[in-house]
Amino acid sequence: MKAAWFESFGPAQQTLVLGEQPKPSPGPGEVLVALKTTAVNPSDVKKRQGAFPNLLEGGLVIPHSDGAGVIEAVGEGVGPGRIGERVFVYQAQFGRRFGSAAQYVALDSLRAPKLPDNASFEVGACIGIPIMTAHRCVFADGSVAGQTVLITGGAGRVGYYAIQWAKYSGATVVATASNAEDRALCQSIGADFVVNHRSEAWGDDVLAATGGVKVDRVVDVEFGASLPEVLKCIRVGGTIASYSSTVVPQPQLPFKEMMFMDLTLRLVIVYAMPEQAKAQAVTDTYQLLSEEKLQHRIAHNLPFSDMARSHELVEQGGFGGCVVVNIDV
Repeated sequence: MKAAWFESFGPAQQTLVLGEQPKPSPGPGEVLVALKTTAVNPSDVKKRQGAFPNLLEGGLVIPHSDGAGVIEAVGEGVGPGRIGERVFVYQAQFGRRFGSAAQYVALDSLRAPKLPDNASFEVGACIGIPIMTAHRCVFADGSVAGQTVLITGGAGRVGYYAIQWAKYSGATVVATASNAEDRALCQSIGADFVVNHRSEAWGDDVLAATGGVKVDRVVDVEFGASLPEVLKCIRVGGTIASYSSTVVPQPQLPFKEMMFMDLTLRLVIVYAMPEQAKAQAVTDTYQLLSEEKLQHRIAHNLPFSDMARSHELVEQGGFGGCVVVNIDV
């Protein structure tokens, strides 16, 4: 099968190899998915750069967690009725070497949920990390109906979907965005208020926008950098759910201040979500996709031959939306 892989850590152009690898067979409880698309997320490029030094001890790695395609075969214990299903895959390269940057992937049947017929394979590739992370951040601590939710980086991969989950569920949504285009985008998908996180005191701007009402929950893309401003505008007893802290990778917490605010800090990554939470995210995503109630933002759609370029785009950043690679192109 056609595949992309790496056998050493380093720059994408130097380490990613495109070629042929053996086609896998589904083991017990697994399905074999003929992939149409694969998505590139920050965690994928960090692995290729060497974030996990032991990753290559077992041999070459076919990267990427997310993708979408059609089930071609099933292993023992999986009903044959699944053959022919359109599915998305997630966690394809978590705790194992072979991910979704290939024509085929064999993985646990649970990690290949059904994709609605009206959802494209490109959209399917955006579900695993962006949509499911957003779902967990918004709903991990109960319903947000009637609450005020602050979503930092609302035009980003996760923030974009977090706005939609929160708004769909009856929350008042405050988003942050750094330019007029992103501000308009956040408003178009449901944000009630948008403030500029480039402002030196954007926490005060949040309170000005809400008329002094402090937020109940925060979905945060830059925990360490955002925390001082978040503490200005979150209520006593509020919750901060964060899925990244790149600018300040080792934040220092003002423990006493946070303790006296009775704050809950939740750190989110898809791989560690409880199975029940994953199942609920899958169910809710299927419903909203079927009803065409989720909007999507695919920033780059590249052919398989541009796999290294897809990694470079994620590393460079500077844009919102998902990076998708078409396997058959």
